Amino acid sequence: MDFKDDRFMTCLALFVVVFVISQALFFMIRAIKRAKELGIENSTIKNTIISSSLFTVAPAIGIVATVLTLAAGLGYVLPWIRLSVIGNISYEVTAATSATDAFGLKGGIANPITDPEAFATVAWVMTLGSIMPLILTPLLLKKIQSKVGKAVSGNKAWANVMSAAAFIGLIAAFVARAIAGKGDPDITGDGAGFLSVCALIFSIIIMLVLSKLATMPKMKWLESFAMPISMIGAMVLVMVMAQVLPHDIAFLEWRG
Repeated sequence: MDFKDDRFMTCLALFVVVFVISQALFFMIRAIKRAKELGIENSTIKNTIISSSLFTVAPAIGIVATVLTLAAGLGYVLPWIRLSVIGNISYEVTAATSATDAFGLKGGIANPITDPEAFATVAWVMTLGSIMPLILTPLLLKKIQSKVGKAVSGNKAWANVMSAAAFIGLIAAFVARAIAGKGDPDITGDGAGFLSVCALIFSIIIMLVLSKLATMPKMKWLESFAMPISMIGAMVLVMVMAQVLPHDIAFLEWRG
């Protein structure tokens, strides 16, 4: 059995999942008791639990997509452990790729990692990077908020500008990777090419369509699902194109 998905890793994953679920149940039970002490009606409590549960569906779809993305190189268990606690596709993929690049592994996480030392390094990089926000947020968030608040108090438009700039910068990195990302010449499909651009275009089109539909009164629920549906939809369409189109066209790369 592959060490990435052996019994030890599976047991470790089950322990983490059980711990996370137990923690959630613990706080939910305490919250329900406190709500009853405050005199909140049972129907309100029930509706809150149901709406909160439904709200987790959309992020869960994105997490599944991230697990599938990482599974090629890391197996299913490590991404399952990581994303059961904290993480997202932008960080996990970047951290894992940086760690594999340090070992000189061709293809990064696109190919199975067979070196236990490299696998352990990837796990540590992904985990330690995600721990830092949990440490820094309670220590520094209040000070950062006060500084930001003072900076934008005179001009509230600055708050929107700064948040938009941060988001645009993140998106720009992925767009640049799809258009001009350099891959390994010996590996097909890891550099910028026809399929990467198609994935970018499909995701944009699907996102625009869903965003337009979400403005309709009875379709507002689509707003929370727009991003994961766009990701998965683009992935499916690209997979179909890779099977239908001639190989020379589908796997054309100008930065491979």
